[in-house]
Amino acid sequence: MLLTYTSGEEIRTGDRILYHGEPAQVEFVAQRGDPETDWYVDQFGGGCMILAPSFGRVFVSETDEDLEFVARDPAPSTS
Repeated sequence: MLLTYTSGEEIRTGDRILYHGEPAQVEFVAQRGDPETDWYVDQFGGGCMILAPSFGRVFVSETDEDLEFVARDPAPSTS
């Protein structure tokens, strides 16, 4: 199951976003099969943890329409 923004892009760890108009970043995406995030899936049905300087960490359910995709975090360099 892929989580997507209302614009259609897949939600990925590291994405730069706006949440209620505030700049933020996706800290992790909770999906079934990841033991570190299964609890979030069981409790909320999936979603993502976002981190914003103005309000800290917030877990956002997959149905939240206030996530606005801004940019993809570039992949780390392997060199």
